[in-house]
Amino acid sequence: MDIDRITLDPAVMGGKPCIRGLRVTVGTVLGLMAEGVGRERILSAYPYLEPEDLDAVLAYAAWRLEEREEDLTAA
Repeated sequence: MDIDRITLDPAVMGGKPCIRGLRVTVGTVLGLMAEGVGRERILSAYPYLEPEDLDAVLAYAAWRLEEREEDLTAA
């Protein structure tokens, strides 16, 4: 899984996960995909994105869904 294209920077989009430091969030692209917008249309709307960026968005979302948060305050 290659998620190196996903960056987190507090100075860019409030620290939300973005694609290669650009002002395009993972959530934006994932939302478009969920709405059924095709890859080619997304790439046309954001010409600075590459097909590998869309793959990274999906890989990152899948990875985040597998994370577990532990309650460290529980005894």
